[in-house]
Amino acid sequence: MKMVDEFRDPERIVALSKAVHAAVGDRRFRFMEICGGHTHAIYRFGLPEMLPEGIELIHGPGCPVCVLPVGKVDEALTLTEDPDVILTAFGDVMRVPGSKASPLEAKAQGKDVRMVYSPLDALKLAIENPAKQVVFFAIGFETTAPSTALTILRAAQLGVRNFSVFCNHVTIGPPIRSILETADLDLDGFIGPGHVSAIVGTKAYDFVVEEYSKPVVVSGFEPVDLMESILMLVELVKSGKPAVENQYVRAVKREGNAAALAAMADVFEERESFEWRGLGFISESALRIRAKYAEFDAEARFSMTTIRSPEPAGAICGEVLVGAKRPEECPLMGTQCTPETPVGALMVSSEGACSAYYTYVHRALGVMGG
Repeated sequence: MKMVDEFRDPERIVALSKAVHAAVGDRRFRFMEICGGHTHAIYRFGLPEMLPEGIELIHGPGCPVCVLPVGKVDEALTLTEDPDVILTAFGDVMRVPGSKASPLEAKAQGKDVRMVYSPLDALKLAIENPAKQVVFFAIGFETTAPSTALTILRAAQLGVRNFSVFCNHVTIGPPIRSILETADLDLDGFIGPGHVSAIVGTKAYDFVVEEYSKPVVVSGFEPVDLMESILMLVELVKSGKPAVENQYVRAVKREGNAAALAAMADVFEERESFEWRGLGFISESALRIRAKYAEFDAEARFSMTTIRSPEPAGAICGEVLVGAKRPEECPLMGTQCTPETPVGALMVSSEGACSAYYTYVHRALGVMGG
């Protein structure tokens, strides 16, 4: 892998900017970056200021914390009513608001909720606390699903009976399809997610070309990566020959990661339907634990029931997630909703569009009196 400095070289970025301006001319293009990591990079490196007016970047539903509906947080927190349960979650999940509290607030109220850096940390906690039931609140796309699958396999191998997973892993294809079928969202192409694609491979987006005639360019996360990807998309649209192309060749292959995909296939199966924030219920868009590993399925172990909770009043999280509105259009931006006091999940996550806008644009406008 090349040194990161090569992908932040100012001369290369300026050259690519000029190339994009020349390629765009007087035409207009609307591209959606699916991944929240791309959204942060776009804002962080000030790429919109280097692009022609004819390029509009739309933020998509690729933030794993953001797409989790409020009800799923509420479901997880019902487990903490049992004093024998330790609920574990990633750091950004800890701050996602439920209808009554976030996991972090539940912890402050005396519930046994603990932050972990990986599902293996949760498994270790279970081994160290045999009298407790340890539940890992699993979220994320195919990027994080393999680590959850491997942890369940490890728990089975070790015979750890007090460990289970509340599985909320989702898959990348169905929400893209849902967006493409949204009549009033006219897109010319997609900047494909880098981390997810390292697992699923570029072949996962073939349907976008074959069924919807839209190009996809899988991109890395540095400014050179993104500028190159935008230029590639412009050229694909202009050619009239949509395709799936891979800019992120140093990390992504067409077939993906065979070992990771095999672990997922062993442990998980598709759910019939799953609720997404902003997108509603999407069929076959999420994963559940297979029956052969049911002893590690928290939903089965604790007879969990589905909770549907309303979105926070005044927030437009769902509309931002599907590209219908931009973060700056939310009436709560920077006032009621900030990273310190988040109302919605998009302000919590390090991949959330609202967090990115607040960090790199909103505060700067405030400093300048804008």
